[in-house]
Amino acid sequence: MRRKKKMQPYAEMSNEELQALRKQLSAQYKEYQGKDLRLDMSRGKPSVEQLDLSMGMMDVLSSNDDLTCEDGTDCRNYGVLTGIDEAKELLADMMEVNPSTVILYGNSSLNVMYDTVSRAMTHGIMGNTPWCKLDKVKFLCPVPGYDRHFAITEYFGIEMINVPMTPQGPDMDMVEELVASDDSIKGIWCVPKYSNPQGYSYSDETVRRFARLEPAAPDFRIFWDNAYGVHHLYDHDQDHLIELLAECKRAGNPDLVYKFASTSKISFPGSGVAALATSHNNLEDIKAQLKNQTIGHDKVNQLRHVRFFGDIHGMVEHMRKHADIIRPKFEAVEEILERELGGLGIGEWTQPKGGYFISFDSLEGCAKDIVARCKKAGVVMTPAGATYPYGKDPQDSNIRIAPTYPPLGDLITASELFALCVKLSSVEKLLKGMD
Repeated sequence: MRRKKKMQPYAEMSNEELQALRKQLSAQYKEYQGKDLRLDMSRGKPSVEQLDLSMGMMDVLSSNDDLTCEDGTDCRNYGVLTGIDEAKELLADMMEVNPSTVILYGNSSLNVMYDTVSRAMTHGIMGNTPWCKLDKVKFLCPVPGYDRHFAITEYFGIEMINVPMTPQGPDMDMVEELVASDDSIKGIWCVPKYSNPQGYSYSDETVRRFARLEPAAPDFRIFWDNAYGVHHLYDHDQDHLIELLAECKRAGNPDLVYKFASTSKISFPGSGVAALATSHNNLEDIKAQLKNQTIGHDKVNQLRHVRFFGDIHGMVEHMRKHADIIRPKFEAVEEILERELGGLGIGEWTQPKGGYFISFDSLEGCAKDIVARCKKAGVVMTPAGATYPYGKDPQDSNIRIAPTYPPLGDLITASELFALCVKLSSVEKLLKGMD
């Protein structure tokens, strides 16, 4: 591991020093351009090595196996709207809820979130006016956040309101005030554990304040996307989250939350099992509508997951193997950022204990330029602005780093180039400020 170079903050440099630095950095950048790189760290995808961990799932069922589940249901046939019992138990344990609160779906929790918003638009929630018949519908969006959440609400024409994220979760003073005062606010997007992109986990106080919200709209719901609930990087240094459904029940707000999860980054993306957990009242409302959409989701795949993992202990052990693969990648990125950028005053970044992302904040007005420079030299990043509704980061500073997919060697190269682009863009900005 190389020692960090001692350098003065860029903001303290003279025009002449910055000019000389720009010349040096530009020469380094040209060297990278000559390498003909083709590297992609734009999305939070499992690596090939991670996918290989689940290949045994292809062998747990064969044409000779009994495809009957514990209650005698033939998984090859129609039926079982909410999912087979043993799979509900597995996913419920993963979500830290009672199996009776769970509906299993197809391969993607994003699909479930889309459908949930769509049903609210066309038919309303628990007898309330369908959102499409209202003059205005709004959603709160913690920022930076998950671009695909924002894409759903934008698609349905729902107005999105930015709420700043903190290391403890969304700004709850703001959330409480907005939700209590405006009945057109119908929901909030949340990634409560190892959040996308910062890797923050909501504090106990934040979760309790969510459970005790007093929304003006009776059909307001918390869209609790616990995508990274079991995605720890370390065995003995993990974030823990208060379970929101139980907390809502204790607070007298049992219907306030829809909790989403899936095995997409546990088994195979595109071949996982998604789940929604919520109150009895919400479940009955959803089931009444869901029965018009499907007779039941893929029970064979549900059974496959149960036979492969066995129980939650098998899943936890499986996730340890995932952690062993991705932990060195996170640590490599963090080491490079610290070595190359630490103390320069031109960027800050998160050091998550789990999840799939590191969030980087550049000097204001530099993010788009940094991402463009990376692309020009052969490294594709998540587009700047993607972590904000409508793709508009008001500070143009946030960049999502996705370390999981590239091989470690490629990731190191990409991260070193990224750090170089941060330096170059920062120098250019500071020089412009001196003109």
